[in-house]
Formats: sequence, structure tokens, C-alpha cells
Amino acid sequence: MSSPVTARIADGVSSIPAAEWDACAGSSNPFVSHAFLSILERSGSVGGMSGWQALPVVVEGTDGRAAAIAPAYAKSHSQGEYVFDHGWADAWERAGGRYYPKLQVAVPFSPVPGPRLLLRDEAQAPALIAALEAVTDQHGLSSAHATFVAPDQVPLFEAAGWLIRTGTQFHWANHGYRSFDAFLGELASRKRKAIRRERAAAVEGLTIRHVTGRDLTEAHWDVFWRFYQDTGSRKWGRPYLTRAFFSLLGEVMADRCLLILAERHGRPIAGALNLIGEDTLYGRYWGCTEEVPFLHFELCYYQAIDAAIARGLKTVEAGAQGEHKLARGYLPVTTWSAHYIPDPNFRRAVADFLVRERQAIEHEQEFLGELGPFRRCGAP
Repeated sequence: MSSPVTARIADGVSSIPAAEWDACAGSSNPFVSHAFLSILERSGSVGGMSGWQALPVVVEGTDGRAAAIAPAYAKSHSQGEYVFDHGWADAWERAGGRYYPKLQVAVPFSPVPGPRLLLRDEAQAPALIAALEAVTDQHGLSSAHATFVAPDQVPLFEAAGWLIRTGTQFHWANHGYRSFDAFLGELASRKRKAIRRERAAAVEGLTIRHVTGRDLTEAHWDVFWRFYQDTGSRKWGRPYLTRAFFSLLGEVMADRCLLILAERHGRPIAGALNLIGEDTLYGRYWGCTEEVPFLHFELCYYQAIDAAIARGLKTVEAGAQGEHKLARGYLPVTTWSAHYIPDPNFRRAVADFLVRERQAIEHEQEFLGELGPFRRCGAP
């Protein structure tokens, strides 16, 4: 007879010892680390009036320590998720239901694929999913959503009966390149020439600097905060992250930060912030105070490739969406999310929608794959 499972809702990530959390999360993906998620809390980027209330769901092992954790949040809106369910919310509320609050298993403001079931004991995965369902049911929530789920965890949710949704991102893959020119050698001649022209135009009169680790200072974060505010105000109205977030990030995770700056006469005019994983460079935030043609592509895509090659990293993930990445060597890959919807009628409607959406995404990815910049067999 199996032992009973003990599951609980913790009062935020910060309430769980870092060693206990990271024993479940592992070290490969910085976004699910105790450090990153607790910085979001400590900085006030989540909690308060943000609409993200941290409620990690914990399954305890027989030793009394966490054996499995889900980074879960009660959500009062659908902002900062990058897997868009506004249409679901509208339909449910038009039918007389209440969509919010809902349960979100995610890394806030970060469309970065990774584990959503943090498992010290992999045998506890079904118990953790069942605990998420129990939280949803017992608290009268409309639904639970695990977004940007690592591909190897999708079957766990599928086996539990969650609905699976697909999406598309554009990632760059390092095929053992020794240099950026070696990567360019894999591209069609026309694409190689276009990228070289873009890079030359972008950096004319500028100095590009990579800053990481102890070289990062508060002055760097002051500069980057201005960039981030400019981008945030244009894209989504109000930046999600607070100024304190960046200071704490530099204090706690400096060795996993790579800030790429463009300077004119010693004055930074643009920057891109990346986090460094064990085998992936994650591009996250970009901003500028001076518009320069192609500089966004240079800092966010080409310099990221340079950095990944120099570090021997396998992949660059440059954020959500963006078909313009395709011509720059970033190819379409499938992203995954999982959705628990207790109401049978609502579930049926969403399931029907997902079948149609998945077919459309598959066709789109096939089409995009044929537009990639890489040389065809026998082509120059």
C-alpha cells in the first residue's frame, strides 16, 4: 500500500528554503531557480497589485522536504503570460462564468520553455499534477494553465487529461560552429550578404560591449532601466518589472547575466539583457534611447549568436514571436502549454478550438521551415 501524499500551498517562493527548491528545480534553467523567482517577489514585480500572487504547490517527500514543486500563481488577468487566452476568458464570461482568478503554472513575464513540474522525485509528478487540480477545484477557480512546458513534461500533463496547446518560437541552434562566419557559411549566399550588410550598418560609429559577473554595476542597471522602460511603455503600456528587480538580479545572479551594450562615444544608447543557462542563452529584454537601423537585430540576435558560440552553448532563445528572426538563422520550434478545465462544456469548446489551432500551427511551421535562410543541397 502506497504512503499518503502530503501537498500544500506555500506562502510564496521565498518561504521555501533555496536549497530545498533548487534540489527540485535543478541548475540548467535559471528562470525556475529559487534565486530568480524569489527576486520577482522581493522586488515587488509580483504580489501586491500586480495580479500575480505566488502560491507554489509543494508535494512533500517521506523525509518532510519538498519532493516536487510547481511554481504556481493566482492570476486576476492574463497579462505577462505570452500564451494568449483572452478569447477563452471572453467566451466563458459571456456564458455567465467567471474566468478570473485562475491558476497559472509559469515563470512570470518570461516566455521561456522549461520544467513546470520541479521534481526531486520524478515519481511524484502525478501527485503534483493532482495537487494542482485539487487547488483549482477546491478554490473554485475556472482553470489551471501550465505555460511554456518543457517538451519532456508534456506527456505527464497529457496522461493526466490536461488539454495540450502548441505555439511557435524561433530558436538558433549551434551546430558546432567555431565562429559567426562558420555559421554564415551554412546560409544561402543572398542571406549571408544581407546579414553582413546589416551588421556593418548597425555598428557603424558604435562600440559593442559584453558585460557580465562582477563587472555589472548599479550604473549599468540605471542605464538598462531606461532602455527597459522605453520598450515597455511602447509595447505593453506599463513595464512589468520594477527597478529593484534589476539591482537584485545583479546582486544575486550576476554570473548568469550577460548585458550587451551599444555605446556611442562612451555613452550607452541601447542594450540587450540575456540570462545564461547550462546549454542555452536566453535573450530577454531590449531597449534603446537612440534609433539605429538594424541595431536591434545586432544586439539581440547576432551578438547573442557570437556569445553562444564563444561559450559553447547549444541554443539561443530570443523570446516570443518574431518571424523576422527566420531570415537571421532562428528557425521555428514548437512550444507547449497544458490546460486543466473542470467544466465539461467549457473544456469541450476549448478542446475543439485547440484541434483547429494545432492544425493551423503545423501548416504554418511547415511553410516557415521552407523559408529558412540555410543553403539547399547543391546551392551556393
